[in-house]
Order: sequence, then C-alpha cells, then structure tokens
Amino acid sequence: MPTPRGMRDLPPPVMLLRKKIISTAEKVFERFGFDPMETPILELWESISGKYGDEAENKLMYWFEDPWGGKRYALRYDLTVPLARFISDHPNVSLPFKRYHIGRVYRHDEPQRGRYREFWQCDVDTVGSPYPEAGAEVLKAISTAIDRIGLPGYTIRLNDRRILRGIFEEKLGIRNVVEVYRAIDRLDKVSWSEVEKELKQVVPAGKVEKIRELLDFRGSFDEVLDRINSLYGDVPVVKEAINHLLELRDFAGRIPVRMDLSLVRGLDYYTGPIFEVVVKEPRMGSVAGGGRYDGLIGKLSGRDLPAVGGSIGIERIIDAGLELGVFKLDRKTGTQVFVASINAPGYAMRVADSLRRDFNVRTDLLRRNWKKQIEHARKLGIPVVVLAGKREEENGTAVLIHEGERKEVRLLELSREIRTLLKG
Repeated sequence: MPTPRGMRDLPPPVMLLRKKIISTAEKVFERFGFDPMETPILELWESISGKYGDEAENKLMYWFEDPWGGKRYALRYDLTVPLARFISDHPNVSLPFKRYHIGRVYRHDEPQRGRYREFWQCDVDTVGSPYPEAGAEVLKAISTAIDRIGLPGYTIRLNDRRILRGIFEEKLGIRNVVEVYRAIDRLDKVSWSEVEKELKQVVPAGKVEKIRELLDFRGSFDEVLDRINSLYGDVPVVKEAINHLLELRDFAGRIPVRMDLSLVRGLDYYTGPIFEVVVKEPRMGSVAGGGRYDGLIGKLSGRDLPAVGGSIGIERIIDAGLELGVFKLDRKTGTQVFVASINAPGYAMRVADSLRRDFNVRTDLLRRNWKKQIEHARKLGIPVVVLAGKREEENGTAVLIHEGERKEVRLLELSREIRTLLKG
C-alpha cells in the first residue's frame, strides 16, 4: 500500500545519512550554548490560531476535531509557535532562553522536490534578547552547521521587515502591509506578472511599480544599506532597522550575506531582520531561514518578549546534497561487527554480547551455514566479521575477517584488535 501523498518511508541508508546530518547540527548548536527541547506534535487549535496568517491556517495546516472530546487539534506546522506557547506556559523560565529543536512538522503543500507534507525542521532560537548579537549568533550557528554538514555554494539573503514596513507606510501610504508581504513572498514560486496582479488587488495600481523598484534593491550588504539610508534614512523605523543590521553584520563576522529587499518570508509573525539560506545549484528554494519575531509570544501570554531564530530544512539539505553528489546513500547499516556462528550459536551469542560493550554487533538469527552468514554481512557492508565455532570455543578464541584477511585472536584481545581494524 502507498504512503499518504507527500509522506515517505525512510529506509536505513536514508536514515543513516539523516542521523549523521542531524547529529552534526546538534553538536554545532550545543557548541553555541543552545539546549535541546521537544514539544508535542499535536497542538490545541486555540494555541496556534491567528499566529501564522490566513493562507497557512486555511489552506496548509492539518487539523481535526477530536471525536471523543470535541476539541480541535492541529499537527505541528512549525517549531516556532510551539516554542512561543511553551514560553507563555512557563513564565518563570530563565532568560535568555536558548534552545534547539529537531522534529517533524506537517504542511498540506503541493509535494515536489525538496518539499513534502511531512518533513523535519532543525530549529535554533533565543528568547529574551532584543539585541543584534542574538540574531548574529543564530546566523552563525546555522551557517556553521551547514558548513559542517558539507553543503557548498550557499548564500544568506538578508532583509529587515521594518525597512519595507517603514517605506510602505510612511512613503507610499500603504496600511495593509501584511497582505503586501504575502503577495511578494510568492516571487520565488510564480512570475512577477502574477504577483503584480495580487498586489493590484490590495494596493492602488500606481504604487505597484514603486514596490517593484524597491524589490530590485539587492546586492552587497554595504551597497544596499547605503542606498536605502540615502533614500529613506529619514524614516525612523527604517533608520532603526539599518542600525540593527549594521550591528548584526559586525557581530556575525565572515559569513556569506547579501541584502535583498524582495525577501519578506511568508509567515505573519516576523517583525525585524529576516534571512534565507539559498544554494546556487540545485534550484529548490531556501534550505534554511528565519528571523526576529518579537510580538509572537505576547499574542499567547500577553507579555511581549523579544525572540529570534532560524530553521534548517533537513529534507532540502539532503535532497540538494544528494543531487550535488556531496552525500551518498552507500551505508546500508550502522553495524560494525557481524559474529558468524559455525555450529555454535550459543558461543557466537556470548562473543557478540561481549563485543557490544564497544561496538554495534549483529549475529545470525536464521541458523544459516557460516558461508551464507559471511555473504549476508558483505551485502550489508559490515566491515568486520568474527567467526565463532566449537573449535574456537575450546581454544577461547575467534577468527577475525577484515578485507579478505583472516586472523585468529584470543577473546581477551578481540575488542582491541577490532578497534585497530576499524581505525585503519
């Protein structure tokens, strides 16, 4: 039977690669002082309603009525709103609160390369600091994780929603800014002509060309900010954004950042600096993104707390890396040692148990002859085979097979010998 559309089975080679990538990200995040946490996959509808925007909540979110209790629940749409709900439920948490969270989320999107209906996000967030260094740290953590994962040729697109909001409201007299953001956010999915049609439904036609001119502001960090400052630096919120971004850039150091005013990100809760990580090839949208969302926690608790975070899309990282040849699905198992029985299953099991203190070990469970067992181990790519038979039991030894070479080893020395072989 097929899986639901947009959802996939992940066999061992895929999971081994996925676990390696996730483990790399976890180590980086912990180096930056972020701690792990988890939230439920289900959230109460009243906790998340009104936090994402109309399109997400009316078209993309999985929700259902509980047939036993009558309450409405939703599957996690992202990991940010659940964090905000957690903070509102724990008002005495020590600030700044720094956490990372890696888990499944669900969206009723149209499935395509790099986009699925069940996928894993890899989030890192700081709650409680309004300062640019908090955002810079998130950027550095995500950039470092992508570097360690090994994905090449990426660029970080950066913008600040306050720049567009200030220009739209103060210079163009646009008040329904969020609706304009939603239209602009579709630029990486549809043509300008389609976005233009949407914009003309929410702003006067004469202002659409002005919006387009702004969206063409992209390039080096200093170049774009100097241009914005010379044209719109008299708008207080724009000046505030420019100063914040300049500090953020100084704290972030040498990471590949480019300014791009066409970047808005679609979710309603963003309030300040926003970013997306894109790769030149293959073209599949962003592989990571995030920003500052200072008003979100206040919507849940009535107590505003500044917050900033970012998310790596595990699926897109894997799909891009496989297409580029950076990743391989050549590992079929995490097993390091296979103990093959030569008509001595009890002895083989005891040898395996002794080795499990140090290694990942399999034994034969089908009572095959020893040659078939070795063939099975080779098919799985298990690097070391240990032969354990009645003669070896009598001698207190086992036979090591590695890369075609055989060697009889005393049991007391077996782990040391295997460790040497695996290091080699």
